[in-house]
Amino acid sequence: MRYGQFDDEAREYVIETPHTPYPWINYLGSEQFFSLISHQSGGYSFYRDAKMRRLTRYRYNNIPADAGGRYFYVNDGGDVWTPSWLPVKADLDHFETRHGLGYTRITGERRGISVETLFFVPIGETAEIQKVTVTNTSDESKTITLFSFVEFCLWNAQDDQTNYQRNLSIGEVEVEQDGPYGSAVFHKTEYRERRDHYAVYGVNTRADGFDTDRDTFVGAYNGLGEATVPRSGASTGSVASGWYPIGSHSVNLTLAPGESRALTYVLGYVENPDEEKWADDAHQVINKERAHALLGRFATTEQTDAAFEQLRAHWTGLLSTYSVKSDDEKLDRMVNIWNQYQCMVTFNMSRSASFFETGIGRGMGFRDSNQDLLGFVHLIPERARERIIDIASTQFEDGSAYHQYQPLTKRGNNDIGSGFNDDPLWLIAGVAAYIKETGDVAILDEPVPFDNEPGSEVPLFEHLVRSFQFTVDNRGPHGLPLIGRADWNDCLNLNCFSTTPGESFQTTENQAGGHAESVFIAAQFVLYGAEFAELASRRGLTEVASQARKVVDEVRAAVLEHGWDGEWFLRAYDYYGNPIGTDAKPEGKIWIEPQGFAVMAGIGVDSVDGLNDESPAIKALDSVGEMLGTPHGLVLQYPAYTTYQIELGEVSTYPPGYKENGGIFCHNNPWVIIGETVVGRGAKAFDYYKRITPAYREEISDTHKLEPYVYAQMIAGKEASRAGEAKNSWLTGTAAWNFVAVSQYLLGVRPDYDGIVVDPQIGPDVPSFTVTRVARGATYEIHVTNSGTEGARGRLTVDGTPVEGNLVPYAAEGSVVRVEVTV
Repeated sequence: MRYGQFDDEAREYVIETPHTPYPWINYLGSEQFFSLISHQSGGYSFYRDAKMRRLTRYRYNNIPADAGGRYFYVNDGGDVWTPSWLPVKADLDHFETRHGLGYTRITGERRGISVETLFFVPIGETAEIQKVTVTNTSDESKTITLFSFVEFCLWNAQDDQTNYQRNLSIGEVEVEQDGPYGSAVFHKTEYRERRDHYAVYGVNTRADGFDTDRDTFVGAYNGLGEATVPRSGASTGSVASGWYPIGSHSVNLTLAPGESRALTYVLGYVENPDEEKWADDAHQVINKERAHALLGRFATTEQTDAAFEQLRAHWTGLLSTYSVKSDDEKLDRMVNIWNQYQCMVTFNMSRSASFFETGIGRGMGFRDSNQDLLGFVHLIPERARERIIDIASTQFEDGSAYHQYQPLTKRGNNDIGSGFNDDPLWLIAGVAAYIKETGDVAILDEPVPFDNEPGSEVPLFEHLVRSFQFTVDNRGPHGLPLIGRADWNDCLNLNCFSTTPGESFQTTENQAGGHAESVFIAAQFVLYGAEFAELASRRGLTEVASQARKVVDEVRAAVLEHGWDGEWFLRAYDYYGNPIGTDAKPEGKIWIEPQGFAVMAGIGVDSVDGLNDESPAIKALDSVGEMLGTPHGLVLQYPAYTTYQIELGEVSTYPPGYKENGGIFCHNNPWVIIGETVVGRGAKAFDYYKRITPAYREEISDTHKLEPYVYAQMIAGKEASRAGEAKNSWLTGTAAWNFVAVSQYLLGVRPDYDGIVVDPQIGPDVPSFTVTRVARGATYEIHVTNSGTEGARGRLTVDGTPVEGNLVPYAAEGSVVRVEVTV
């Protein structure tokens, strides 16, 4: 069944009941301040880094699952309820959550009182805005008290959840009841020592009361649903001293029938220079100047509404870069709205902060962030440029790189370190995508350090040289790249053996000296090695380009000679030199990654249209469909492992059908989708696309469980006990890769170095469509008439003139280019 509906005109998903199968969330903010918010108002906020600058507290792995958030309590003559349903869970006469682009609107109504709360992070601000509109929908006057609630985190989210012997003694707040723009609570824990930042939670009226101590507000042995203060009807004026600081204001409202009252609450992050930290010589009162300025920008409803309209206009502008109009509303809403929106979120978050990632571990991934660029670069190219420099700065001189880094410090994470041998090549992928989109070849001359060490700067192009050479210098006995700790699949650990419970597979390299090789990295090298050679050639480095192409050809030949199993590509060779992903084994016979990536790289594609049934590419893709296919997507490998295979590492620790052991790891499904378009089989490609794309799965939300508007990382595979059930939504490389697959290959409009390639391959289900693509300041209106004939390629007419091939040269800035395509 469905639990809501898409409102495409408003660009919202409308949730019509609080009782979804799992909390369905949204993200607020796209610059420096971010919030996660569920349809029941759960979640938390942070500045830049979800570990080091956490403003509010959230409890993972809890009962109920959605424990902690920003809440508003209504006391209506002793009847206490929350318009978000949680945490009080009183029955509501009406409930609705609208998740939009950078905002969420939650409305609850009970006994003649409607409370609508609009949550958003304004452009250019480091704050979450909560606009609360209370309406008396009854035919009699109503007097109520509205209580707000946020619980402050003591900044470092990991320490906040572990170091109680210290943390329960350090909480500090200041309260300002009669501030220039209303009442405010200031959370200043550790401000007296090393911190130059504090949080503020204010409301744009003089509150009738406040509380800042959680135990006073909630009451001993109570949960948030039974909180004492809202049930008592009045705040206590508690001031936190240690223990658990919160921010809460109470406002008394009397409303005539039909009357509304709007209040604006601001949860903000403020930094002061060291010399401006204090408002007094005794260093007791924090300098609130910047906080007052922030609160002043939202002192009126008109200011708040204007900021919200600016946010909506911002997203309208971003989404105008690529759009499609077809007769398939699910295709249009995913391409035009939700897939691009998720690409923004993954660019900002990498894999750090979701309802499945706590925000205290991984930070930004080297591999992850480079891939996220692929689906984001067209939205805000200048931010993509900045991210590329950040990523490259964590690389080592030998071309390897930290696997992860923290967004606040931009320093590599030593706990994980390096040794994931696919990482370096993703930098080439990200840079190539950026240059194709923008034409900004000057980025290749940008000075970039190694390991963020001052004085080690070299041009960015030299980092690409090191990335390429790292793979060249780290090949095994079959001429295939060495896998290191893992390649793209972090759970295929061919050099990291472990029999100790709780020991990390990826960082326990206790079989050093092995020669485990990756066919996946080999395919990756062929694809991105060719991009490196092209970039070198365009810099006039003819000899570098020639040598690069020579090595690429060597690895391509090695894949066909040593990486082919007869009907599909092998996955790897293990530490002992034994093949993985071979029909000779009873389990793990075929793996998805090399099948898709090898065909994307053109390995084994024997003819121009690819439709040679005996070619390795066609055989591999046919094997994928036959052995890996399910109604819910393509599983990662088959059959799944039923016992622990120590020489394979973590992959075989999962139950069959879950995660990397035979689960549908959605991230790699787009590689097969793209592969099918490479060989001219658009119908198969579109079929695979629809199997994992959330809008097409909305009717089976009871099975899928997670949000029907964004991709999940994993869907349980055909050998799982709960096949089709998704896990880990939002932060997944699926977002970027599926946008690449649908926008650049199914719809077939992609930027290249010298122009826009137009090569649609989507099969007969979409007989016509129009893509509008803005690139380098020009607009391309591309109308496609599509027969869907297998193997057919488009014939192009550009501004009325037939052209050879599929490349439309870049036009002058401000131009409008009209392209007619017949497939």
